[in-house]
Amino acid sequence: MSPDVLSTPVAETSRTTPDRAQSRAQAARRRKMVVTAARVLLLVAVLGLWEGLSRAKVIDPFNFSMPSKIWDQIDTWVMHGTALGSLGEQIWYTLYEALLGWVIGVIAGVLLGIALGRITLLAEILGPYIKVLNSIPRIVLAPIFLIWFGLGPSSKVASAVVLVFFPVFFNAFQGAREVDRNLVANARILGASDRRVTLQVVIPSATSWIFTSLHVSFGFALIGAIVGEYIGATKGIGLLVAQSQNTFNAAGVYAAMVILAAVALVAEGLLTFAERRIFRWKPTGSDS
Repeated sequence: MSPDVLSTPVAETSRTTPDRAQSRAQAARRRKMVVTAARVLLLVAVLGLWEGLSRAKVIDPFNFSMPSKIWDQIDTWVMHGTALGSLGEQIWYTLYEALLGWVIGVIAGVLLGIALGRITLLAEILGPYIKVLNSIPRIVLAPIFLIWFGLGPSSKVASAVVLVFFPVFFNAFQGAREVDRNLVANARILGASDRRVTLQVVIPSATSWIFTSLHVSFGFALIGAIVGEYIGATKGIGLLVAQSQNTFNAAGVYAAMVILAAVALVAEGLLTFAERRIFRWKPTGSDS
């Protein structure tokens, strides 16, 4: 048998592998384009139907408003500001409260979650109290924080903290409990102290659990800030919602919701980008 015949299957295999990778990349791009187009068409259809039904008076335009009026309201706020000041100032005020509450809630949740996940005795002592606190509807704490801390940002930050803390805590706790025991045992055999095991084994293993909670928790932080502003504040998007409601300005309420949705989407995009950079080793899809 000639050498050329023996080398043919290897050559065909080497050509097939790049072809398969290229075809998968093209299929992924096509799928992404289809998904994006479907999302845009769905949004246009919903907004068009809403606008049409409002203009035809099938639904009450006074209560439900319409997309064109909502856009006009956003344009007015952007170009001429709000009764409370510039729109950018209101967004930043709410974002500042949400970010500060989110950071504090995340740090507290991660530290306490890892600690209770590692120290069984501490978990047994504090477990019942954490369950009781978790059973309290956090939104009803906003009026209490308003009494304690006043109309300033502190009461909104406190509301954001209590909403962020629990999902982060439970994910960090579960992540610490789910660490591979063989990794911990091997680290101890190599002479690692409890501190090094926690820092170099437990926390890296629990990171994916923690990042999962971060996606949800920032939305909770925004909710805490908005609810606190709605109840009582001097500025912020939540106060814009309250003022719009008090003046029966449905377009203003929806406009504030659109702005909040945009802020949440930007934050979600930044978190997703950071997660992909940190977990570049994780597969993004099926290879089959």
